[in-house]
Amino acid sequence: MKKNFPILVVDDEDVMCESMGAWLREDGYRVDTAPNGQNAIELAKVTNYAICFIDLKMPGGMDGIETMMEIHQVRPDASVIIITAYATVDTALQAMKEGAQEYIVKPCNPQEISMLVSRILKLKKLQSENAILRKKLTRQYRHHDIITKNPRMEEILALTNEVASLRSTVLIRGESGTGKELVARAVHYSGNRAEKPFIVVSCAALTETLLESELFGYEKGAFTGASGQSKGKFELADGGTIFLDEIGDISPKLQADLLRVLQERRFYRVGGTNEIEVDVRIIAATNKNLAQEVQLAHFREDLYYRLNVIEIHLPALRERREDVPLLAEHFVNRISSELGREVHGITPAALKVLMSHDWPGNVRELENVIERAIVTCRNGMLDEQDFSWLQKNSAPQTWDIPDVPLGELERRAIVAALERKHGNVKEASAALGIDRSTLYDKLKRYEITH
Repeated sequence: MKKNFPILVVDDEDVMCESMGAWLREDGYRVDTAPNGQNAIELAKVTNYAICFIDLKMPGGMDGIETMMEIHQVRPDASVIIITAYATVDTALQAMKEGAQEYIVKPCNPQEISMLVSRILKLKKLQSENAILRKKLTRQYRHHDIITKNPRMEEILALTNEVASLRSTVLIRGESGTGKELVARAVHYSGNRAEKPFIVVSCAALTETLLESELFGYEKGAFTGASGQSKGKFELADGGTIFLDEIGDISPKLQADLLRVLQERRFYRVGGTNEIEVDVRIIAATNKNLAQEVQLAHFREDLYYRLNVIEIHLPALRERREDVPLLAEHFVNRISSELGREVHGITPAALKVLMSHDWPGNVRELENVIERAIVTCRNGMLDEQDFSWLQKNSAPQTWDIPDVPLGELERRAIVAALERKHGNVKEASAALGIDRSTLYDKLKRYEITH
């Protein structure tokens, strides 16, 4: 295991800081030192230290235990080791009671320190991998999994917590990549339907006929190829939640069918004669302004009001830039573990690059950018050079525009994006700065195959 987890040593004695720092650096760790508790807290605010060695007795009004408690407010996952020359049973018990992981006595043995750090970091890595694996297997997300310190997002989380156990329909609006499905999952798994199914349907990815069969199921012989009975997503979601993503793209016929399900909680399978009753909560999402779509006669007004019982409008990432460092750190921890890469943080210079970007693809784009940087990173910490390509992409460009119709330019841009992304519509739409449903519409309009 590479030893580049950041470690903090806090001691008012320069000799202690220098010697312990030297021991740990010899083992390959990145080490910062602080002469007092206040300085240590300021350092912890900008660096996610894996381990903090803190002297128990320090002048200046803040002792080691107080320093530990303050650091845990900023970095709750940091492992704290209290060190002191004045060992007593009472101080040991107090340190452990307040959250210290270990308690060691001066003079410190370099070999003992090395073994202790190695053991703690191995445990941390296992705990992180287990937590990610559990979440990956269950795909269950609750409110505390949504990372934010933005006041508007915190209001949204408070609202979703209040309505989690209601059956009322929720409409989530927001640009592509803002985390609409994550919020929908938080509503479901925080309420009384958490043990029941959470079923996702992308309304823009299927034609009207296929989407109808997908939602309501079909009977044997209902159409060519229907060799047997098949349950639809509404039946599979019985007792739980169905998440209808990109709801603004469904056809007028399906709008009518969906309205009936919302009103009566009943429907027929395609080709069926037996009415099926379900208890399903509906959460819908769209990047369109449905009120405007109603005015343009593109969306049924009665369905809009049925869907819009509780509306949640997610802000774009450029409107909550204070969340970029938090999200970036979260993605580094998760993605590095999933990929088996030893990357443990982001430097302030790299964060400055991320904060200056406008993020047209929102949180999804940030996640993809972090993943690319982790794959190419060579130093154990993401630095400014790991995002140099992002700065180039953000720079103003001059275009040699041929003398062709605007539609042809758009068609060429779509074809080029699909070629770069090897036919992946999701990635191509992010590169073009449009949502998937809009790209699907344009693929049909220009008769582009992918």
